[in-house]
Formats: sequence, structure tokens, C-alpha cells
Amino acid sequence: MTVELTIAVRDQQVSALWLTPPAAKGCFVFAHGAGAGMAHSFMSAVSEGLRDRGIATLRYQFPYMEKKSKRPDPPALCHDTVRAAVAAAAKLAPGVPLFAGGKSFGGRMTSQAQASAALAGVRGLIFVGFPLHPAGKPDATRGAHLRDVKIPMLFLQGDRDALASLDLLQPLVTGLGERATLRVFEHADHSFHVPAKSGRKDAQVMGEMLDVVRGWTR
Repeated sequence: MTVELTIAVRDQQVSALWLTPPAAKGCFVFAHGAGAGMAHSFMSAVSEGLRDRGIATLRYQFPYMEKKSKRPDPPALCHDTVRAAVAAAAKLAPGVPLFAGGKSFGGRMTSQAQASAALAGVRGLIFVGFPLHPAGKPDATRGAHLRDVKIPMLFLQGDRDALASLDLLQPLVTGLGERATLRVFEHADHSFHVPAKSGRKDAQVMGEMLDVVRGWTR
């Protein structure tokens, strides 16, 4: 059962959703993308799939999403939100290995927070579609801070992702050394959707992706 919670961030409260198996082997602090909140069907599917694989998730809102605004918060406020969510997860699952990251924007805000000052207790970062650049504007500048992340990182990317050209992402990940792992999913876009002509289904891609997360976290 998903439990509804609130998390204090500076002088405000944001909503959160906690989902855990009976005996979690890990916990993923899971931030949403820029345009859709923690209750989006993709976020729910990831959380439920990880629960079935023995991993708890704490989904949470950034303050702007809590207020139903379309304009993301300043990075510093996003970073504080990530830290507050990590602290909340540590209390919810004491002794359980912690991982943090998110879908697109949420993953980038998490990596920026980690790069500026280590997230307490977090063993690794998981990026579900890292947004390296805006669509149609290939550039690797947004990934420069990843050099300051000193814990393991898992990049889950579709090879049709318009926000992360593999020509730029692959050398970036390679340059991060052994602490970075890139897994590419054939025919998938930024939402991990695959066209019917590919002969694959979205659910198949989702299952493969979550199996990778389970293996990597262990």
C-alpha cells in the first residue's frame, strides 16, 4: 500500500509517496520530471515495479509542482528538497541502502545536489533518462557537474531520447570512469516509449530497465 506523507523543505511542506516491500533490500529516493509530478503513471509504474523487485521508493514533489506551477524552482531550492527527501527516506528505512535520483529533471537536480555536497547515506545515483540538453540543441554542458559526483551512477537511456544524444552522452559517461554505468534501451525515447513497429512494448522496456536497477543496486 502506498502511504501519503509530507516533507518539510525550508518554510514549507511538500507531498510524498512511500511504497515498500515487506523486507526492502534498497530504497530509491525518486524525484519527478519537470512537467509531471510524483503521481504520474510512469512514476507509479517504476515504484510498483521496484516494490515487486524488493526495492522501496520515496517519491516526492518539488515545491513548484506542489503549488501546481509550471515554472521549476531555482536549483538551490530543488537541491534542498532532494536533501530533505533523502533524510526522510533514511528515517523511513533505517539501515536499508539508499539510492537517489529521478526521472529527467529530477535526476539532474539530484546529481547537482550530490556534486555540491554529498547526500547523507546515499550509495549511488540512478538517472531515468538524464536530460543532457534541450531537444534539438545537442550540448554536453549540463553534464559537467557529474565529474564532481564521487559515488556510483547508473544512467538508463533510450537510444531515441531527444534530450540526450548518445554521441555526447556515451563519451561523457566513459570519461567518468568505473563509477558510471550506461544502459541503453533500443527504440526507446525520453519517456521510454517504443513505437509499435519496433516489435517491442513499453512494458517490456520498463521490465528490462527495472531489472537493471535491481541488479545494479545489489
